[in-house]
Amino acid sequence: QDRALHIQLSSPNWLAPDARLNPHRSLLGTGNYDVNVIMAALQSVGLAAVWWDKRRPLEQLQLVGILGFIVNVPSNVTLGFVSLPVRRRHWVALRQHGGTYYNLDSKLKAPAPIGGESELRVFLQGVLSQGPCELLLVVPHEVEKAGSWLNTAE
Repeated sequence: QDRALHIQLSSPNWLAPDARLNPHRSLLGTGNYDVNVIMAALQSVGLAAVWWDKRRPLEQLQLVGILGFIVNVPSNVTLGFVSLPVRRRHWVALRQHGGTYYNLDSKLKAPAPIGGESELRVFLQGVLSQGPCELLLVVPHEVEKAGSWLNTAE
């Protein structure tokens, strides 16, 4: 799955084959893809992205059916050591491995351990409380259709 996803994202006009400029990518070619690319790429490997309603308590996440998370956060733009007064959006992936959730942010030198389920919820709450950001749940299509990523009994 990972290799197939990489190959599709590498293709310059994968979502817009007839377009001269790719409307889903930054004009600067920095890889700043919009959400349509992420959703289509996940769909191509049998997965779905579910938008999390930030008004819901994070305790309603049914973590068993969720394969990972993608967070869209504001990010400062820097040139070398100089931080510019411009902000753009940055995608950050979170995934569980061996019972521990990891922050897979490409701006980190290595994956950063977050911890178990309770630490993940605290981490996500901290991210969501920082301002304009979005949370996507990465789930199999069956989980999306059944809505089993959500525990409304809480």
